[in-house]
Amino acid sequence: MRKIGFLEAFSIGVGGMVGGGIFAVLGLTIDLAKGAAPIAFLIAGTIALITAYSYAKLSVKFPSEGGSIEYIVQAFGNNLFSATVNNLLLVSYVIMLALYASAFGAYGSALFLGHDVTWLHKLLAVGVIGIFTFINLLGAFLTGKAEDILVYTKVAILLIFVAIGFYTGTHYERLEPQFWESYLKIITGGLIIFLAYEGFELIANSAKDVINPQKTLPRAFYASVIFVIALYVSIAVVTILNVDFETAKKAQDYVLAIAAEPLLGKLGFVIIAVAAMLSTASAINATIYGAGRAGYLIAKLGEIPKDFAKKIKNGYEGMIILGLLGVIFATSFNIENISVAGSFGFLVIFGLVNYANFKLRKITNSNPFISLLGAFLCLVSAAILIGYNLFHNPSALESSAWVVVIVVAITIIYHKLGGKMKKVLDEDLREKI
Repeated sequence: MRKIGFLEAFSIGVGGMVGGGIFAVLGLTIDLAKGAAPIAFLIAGTIALITAYSYAKLSVKFPSEGGSIEYIVQAFGNNLFSATVNNLLLVSYVIMLALYASAFGAYGSALFLGHDVTWLHKLLAVGVIGIFTFINLLGAFLTGKAEDILVYTKVAILLIFVAIGFYTGTHYERLEPQFWESYLKIITGGLIIFLAYEGFELIANSAKDVINPQKTLPRAFYASVIFVIALYVSIAVVTILNVDFETAKKAQDYVLAIAAEPLLGKLGFVIIAVAAMLSTASAINATIYGAGRAGYLIAKLGEIPKDFAKKIKNGYEGMIILGLLGVIFATSFNIENISVAGSFGFLVIFGLVNYANFKLRKITNSNPFISLLGAFLCLVSAAILIGYNLFHNPSALESSAWVVVIVVAITIIYHKLGGKMKKVLDEDLREKI
């Protein structure tokens, strides 16, 4: 199998981040933080960058297809706790897949018919998941090359949008503190858009496919997160300069396309809609890649049925299962509500991965302060997210609670019915340690 280099690993990280989150939830973040939306992006990006430190250290020492799965089991052992956490991660991947696919469908419907039409929205969501599930079954090299094309095309479009937006934008007063919301709302806005940063951890799942991982992996993690922070902050500023807060609230699902209209007219709407579809498509591609490999290792650990570890071409049967679950979520659930569940899930996972790096600091040669700070920020962020939604959006919190309860119940039931967790981890990795 052909290996992938820095550009492909960087593309997987950027592709996983610059996807459905920025396009689907940008309007919601502006509604929550108003003129402080760029600060909300910076807050979330800082947490992501601190967490990327732990991923960079762990991925070099434990290069495994399972990524986060491997790190959790290395630190906590293969037990019911790890199985529950790992299955929560897998469900969070499915939620992200659904979020990206739904955003793809919303922008595609707006592009082709002028507004969001339910039947076309859902048809496009199903189709894009199917296409990239097939591509991922063909192997990492083709997945990486597809990601290169999608990522650099969409990033080029977004950078042009930012450049023109700064040149033509006039409403700089909207960025002044008088137009900021409370600090709690600003932080919460950042936590909700944290979904847009979660994709960097997909680089860890490519560790076994990467050329010279000791150098390539850390560079890819840091470069992708820093680049995306700068991109997101710039996009938030440009959007605020060109779209009033009320319009951003009404057009939450496709606010970037609305922001492009004052700059380039209807052509701007079309260009950003195309960029959104490319972005969400590349995020779907990267998510299926990472989720498929995570599912493979969870199955090898005996935490879920072995079907997830069965090979199909150069991919896994689990990719098809996860793709089908993504279709069900994208066509059947309230996306805003499950986005909170997905954000909560990844905040918990990232907090535990940071703590895992702290526990394994002598092996990974890591700074304990950075790892503990990352764990603290992620878990406190999860608590703040719960607290805010408890008062302002209880239905979203209810969805999150149901996700956690179902994951825990299924994990316990599976093992009560005879599922046996194995003591070995990644078999290839065992040979290197």
